[in-house]
Amino acid sequence: MVMKENTLYVERFRPTELQHYVGNENVKETIQKYLDQGDIQNFIFYGPAGTGKTTLAKIIVKNLDCDYLYINASDENGIDTIREKVKGFASAASWKGIKVVILDEADFITIQGQAALRNVIETFSRSTRFILTCNFIERIIDPLQSRCQVLKVVPPTKQDVYNHLTWILDDQLNISYTPEDLKTLIVKYYPDMRKMLNVLQMSVKDGAIVLDKTVLTSNNYIKEVLKELSSKKKWLTVRQIIADSNVKDFEELYRSLFEYAPKYAPGKEGMVAIILNEHLYQANFRIDKEINVMSAIAKIIETIK
Repeated sequence: MVMKENTLYVERFRPTELQHYVGNENVKETIQKYLDQGDIQNFIFYGPAGTGKTTLAKIIVKNLDCDYLYINASDENGIDTIREKVKGFASAASWKGIKVVILDEADFITIQGQAALRNVIETFSRSTRFILTCNFIERIIDPLQSRCQVLKVVPPTKQDVYNHLTWILDDQLNISYTPEDLKTLIVKYYPDMRKMLNVLQMSVKDGAIVLDKTVLTSNNYIKEVLKELSSKKKWLTVRQIIADSNVKDFEELYRSLFEYAPKYAPGKEGMVAIILNEHLYQANFRIDKEINVMSAIAKIIETIK
């Protein structure tokens, strides 16, 4: 189960067998049935970041007799990637039963790229299977969704996360810790197991976990932003909340601003949607995404005052 050759906790303790995967029992049962047959459907795994979508995909290819291609679609998301890399791999000969293409973070693939992918999936359906992972299923076009079995990957319970972390620290690493520190870590980063493991690794000092609570990212920052928008509507306060959060990716904030618009912007939800749509598009071209999101907040506050 443990990849001892890798020093990064997120890779060293990445499960390689379904039985060691934490949570999502129904999804595991579905996948196991296909693995027992030696073949799989095309899959789309969607759910929050850090909950094990990529791990599931890697477990599948490890337990199938297959050649596979892995592409991080957040970096390679254009139509050329689909036409050249994906189609080239799917059309190549293989001595094994099937080939599998993993498209990680597929919600970053352009619309043109997704349309091209649909045709590749159809053309090579006899020899190649596709596994797409994404945070936001609504960004995957319907023709792709209809060609895949769509499975939602839900976060394991906080208790399951706690048990898994204690297993790593007690049984695998023999590192001391306090239950309070683990609980703090889980509250701050749940359900992102990947983030928890990264923070644990950087917090090891002299064989013990020593959390630097001043640098812990607060997952509650979105609630604080929404609360401020519903009451005082002060841009500087929201700016400070976001700065203190240490967050660099604001996808969840944009989604929450849209979903909760009826509460903080009653009657002006449409204007909020227009603002968010514009800034989500602009975020693709901005290096400093914090400036972009604060521009969106400024326009929202001006609209709802």
